[in-house]
Parts: sequence; C-alpha cells; structure tokens
Amino acid sequence: MDEQEKQHYLGHRKRLRDRFMADNGRTMPDYEILELLLSIAIPRRDVKPLAKNLLHDFESFANVLNASVNDLKAYGLTDTTIATFKIVVSAAQRMSAQELRESEDPVIMNYDYMKDYAHMSMAYLDIEEFRAVFLDARLRVIKEEVLQRGTVDRVSVHPREVVKAALACSARSVILMHNHPGGKAEPSKDDLLLTHQIAEALEAIGIKVHDHLIITKDGCYSFNDHGLLNKL
Repeated sequence: MDEQEKQHYLGHRKRLRDRFMADNGRTMPDYEILELLLSIAIPRRDVKPLAKNLLHDFESFANVLNASVNDLKAYGLTDTTIATFKIVVSAAQRMSAQELRESEDPVIMNYDYMKDYAHMSMAYLDIEEFRAVFLDARLRVIKEEVLQRGTVDRVSVHPREVVKAALACSARSVILMHNHPGGKAEPSKDDLLLTHQIAEALEAIGIKVHDHLIITKDGCYSFNDHGLLNKL
C-alpha cells in the first residue's frame, strides 16, 4: 500500500469512528459496523470489501458474529478477528442477562425482552441446551441456570433436576428454555411430554411453570402464547 492509499483508508476509518460516536452507530448500515469491528482486529488493511463479502456470504450481521469458529477460520479470518467477534457477542449477552437479573420489575412487564435475550443467547448454539430462569413471587428474575447440554438434535433433563434447582434458590415460578439447532421452533411430542412432567413435579411443591420457550435462529416459540401450558 502506497502512502496515498494509506492516508485514504486511515481517513476513512476516522470518519467511520466519528459517525459511530455521533449516535452509537444507529444510522450506520451493518457493513460499516462490521467494518469498524474488522478495523480493530486488522489495523493495517482496507477491510470494507471483507465486511461486505462476509455479510453477503453469511447473509446477516448476526450470522457473521455468531458463526462457528471453524466456519470463520475456513473463511480465512484470523484468531484475533474471530475473538473480536466473539467478545462482542459475549458482552451483549452478559449485559442483557445482567439487566434481567437486576430489574425490579416483573419479567412479564417486558416479556419481549425476555424472549429477545433467550434468542440472542441460545439461537446460535451448535448443540441443544436446556435452561431454566427462576423467578421470585413478584416474577422477578432470581437466576438463570443451564441444567443440561445434549447433542445437535436432543437434550434430556429429568424433572427432579429442575425441582432441585428451583428449591435451591427459593423460586416461585420458572421459565423453561431450550433450543433446536437448525430445526423448527414448534415443540415435538417429547418436548410436550417433558414440559408436562416438569410442570407436574413443580406443581406438587407449589412452583409454577410460567412458560417454555423454544429457540431457533428464525425465532422463539412460547408455550404460553400458544395456550399449551393450560393443556398440559
């Protein structure tokens, strides 16, 4: 890169940073936000073409940042660049989880935020994972716990594991969550049966299943929204 080209891309990066700082990037297109991230990891190269290519090939900003390490390495990205992406994802998840834990409001007051958090934290996992969010008597979040990890298409949790975890934190109700990597969000027969068994076990000790969320890359399925909990 000659001196003129170097000055051009350095000036371009400063303009991007200034625009980002003006409104936290709200008016910037995805490829420019991605370009800023890439410029942190790759400081001596024009990364605008790479940003656009990544968005084109992975089809969305979220898909780029949440792509597997192996897929990003196969694309030619360095460990430093991949780590930059993963730090951003991890930071966003941590902030969302902290907001849920520290909120004094019942989780149902902004339940879409709960669904968004569940989607952000579970939609791109490579294997199925079963989690529970435990709530107090005022429906405020006490804690979230990963109860079981499985395979790409199956996870199994015993109702007594949910009961034990709920009693340990004095929960009064529970939101169950699990993901379907690469699958549909609709519950399977096994999902319906497991939810029934957990709800029955918790009801016996005075704890309610508030909802069961099934997460995929395309969305979030709520048992409560579909009236399924009343049919269990």
